[in-house]
Amino acid sequence: MALPVEPSLAVERFVASAELPTPYLVLDPYVVADRYNRLAAALPGAEIHYAVKACPHPEVLWTLAALGSGFDVASVGEVRLAVAAGADPDRICYGNPVRGPADIAAAHAAGVRRFVSDSAEDVRLLAATAPGARVLVRLLVSDAGSATPFAAKFGAVRGEAVRLLGAVADAGLVADGVAFHSGSQQLRPDAFADGITEALSVAAAAGLPRPVLDLGGGFPVAYLEPVPDIAAYAAAIHDALAGAEGVRLMLEPGRALVAESGLIRSTVLRVSRRPGVDDRRWVYLDVGRYSGLAETENEAIAYRVRVPGRSGPAEPVVLAGPTCDGDDVLYRRTPCPLPLSLEAGDVVDLLVAGAYTASYASVAFNGLPPLPVHTV
Repeated sequence: MALPVEPSLAVERFVASAELPTPYLVLDPYVVADRYNRLAAALPGAEIHYAVKACPHPEVLWTLAALGSGFDVASVGEVRLAVAAGADPDRICYGNPVRGPADIAAAHAAGVRRFVSDSAEDVRLLAATAPGARVLVRLLVSDAGSATPFAAKFGAVRGEAVRLLGAVADAGLVADGVAFHSGSQQLRPDAFADGITEALSVAAAAGLPRPVLDLGGGFPVAYLEPVPDIAAYAAAIHDALAGAEGVRLMLEPGRALVAESGLIRSTVLRVSRRPGVDDRRWVYLDVGRYSGLAETENEAIAYRVRVPGRSGPAEPVVLAGPTCDGDDVLYRRTPCPLPLSLEAGDVVDLLVAGAYTASYASVAFNGLPPLPVHTV
């Protein structure tokens, strides 16, 4: 099992010495490099395409490009970020199947040749605006066991996926293989094995002799609780591929590469007792759902919270953000014990916060700026 990790020594030194206004995110690119190397060692031969959306900071992208990583992008803006970081366009996959013709054409003009699709409408757009492109058809699979499921927004059912692969070839494009995604922060290694079994069936029915299987992302990290380690996922993947010949694997990790590299430092704005509302204290931070903590929606991701400089007895609190929006409450149900001595002005850190934080922050809600990002 993978256990919760502490921030790197470089991050600890940064927050101990930096005199910066909060809130801010600090990242250690060396941790990103380490997690990339671990994943590559666990699944040798697989093409790793980092999901840029998880954390598009230039130093993260430069680090991964230097290691030979490919990139999974969701927009032309992310194509440009990856190319600027030194990515080979041939190792960029445009994985978001919801896009317009101008976006496809711009990506194709930048050298991107691999696209993921899940609809006949998008296949027609690709044929018109990205001639000769290699296309992976996204298959709808179960995402049970994930913290943030896709709720069937993407992916074609089995029969439709087979038909789409035929339509890709008929349109003069290259039917490259099958993609799927089992949901973010997926805690079941068997979810990948089940997806592979279904994807191999689709590829065989479509007559693809050497298919690419894009397993998506979803590899989890330990926030409050241990999670299965990467070896468990690698074993499930290898077992599912037993006997399959000529299969080429792709991965699209995001969280697994960058989450443990980051820490968000914030400040307590107010600690309140609210008679008649809740027996617990309410603690309001200067960071919230709209400034980088979007994944606390439905309390899907429970960050570890620490209070440097405060110790002694603790009790559970309701943790809230700074905006006037009623949804800007981070944790009501998730246990969040903080010291009884906590006061306004105290520093609070959220750990394992390198993924899906700054990239989710709003640009000006309530007049608050985007979450600043620093690297060590």
